Amino acid sequence: MKNQLTQKLKPYSYAQTLCLLACGSLLAFDSAAQEGASNETLTPEEQSAKTEVWEPVPASVAVPDDGVPSDAIVLFDGTDLDAWEGEEGGPAEWHVDDGAMTVNRGAGGIRTRQDFCDVQLYLEWRSPEDIEGMEGQDRGNSGVFLQERYEVQVLDSYDNPTYANGQAASIYKQHIPLVNASRPPGEWQSYNILYTAPRFDDEGALESPAYITVLHNGVVVQHHAEVQGTTEWIGEPNYDEAHGCAPIYLQDHDADVSFRNVWVREL
Repeated sequence: MKNQLTQKLKPYSYAQTLCLLACGSLLAFDSAAQEGASNETLTPEEQSAKTEVWEPVPASVAVPDDGVPSDAIVLFDGTDLDAWEGEEGGPAEWHVDDGAMTVNRGAGGIRTRQDFCDVQLYLEWRSPEDIEGMEGQDRGNSGVFLQERYEVQVLDSYDNPTYANGQAASIYKQHIPLVNASRPPGEWQSYNILYTAPRFDDEGALESPAYITVLHNGVVVQHHAEVQGTTEWIGEPNYDEAHGCAPIYLQDHDADVSFRNVWVREL
């Protein structure tokens, strides 16, 4: 029995190994040849059909001239603040006038009543036209916070020097925009933001960070930028707290910044 077991466990000889490799190559070559021969008998349409995927069929989305997709959640259409609340809860106390909502300085920021994770967020904003005596971070300062934590800066950055990672369309104190696409104060500007929320494991550790792409007035200014953590004015960003979906937050930074045409698509 011992001799038989030893014989079974002997490794292949060099010649046997070469034979096995050669046989395997021949089988693979024969299979490829058969496939090629099979394809020669098919029409181009039949060959193309082999790599066509028909399901699932994407849902149809209507996009009217005003740009609001039919699958979007309208957060502000110029009439009321029903989709928003104060940063401590209760009614949102910003001003609504002439199709726009404007920061009510001192009343605090506002946040959506609904929580969001991955989204496409579109909004238009306007910094005050009267800039006399104001410069830097004091000119038209506000912010768009995804999940109440990660800020895309709103600022009048038209001929207004400030630190580059704090100008309009920056990921505040983290990523400088690729270009400055700002319009003059008093003119409406747009942000189209694609946002991927961070992921955490069951223990609360970060699995993947958040990512943000921003088009400012139709120009790409942040391209899949990796968010380094929560927005901090002082200190380093961090992911020290695991979290799920959360509201979109608009900041009151003591400036009369206005917003309109706000909608979001859950991705």
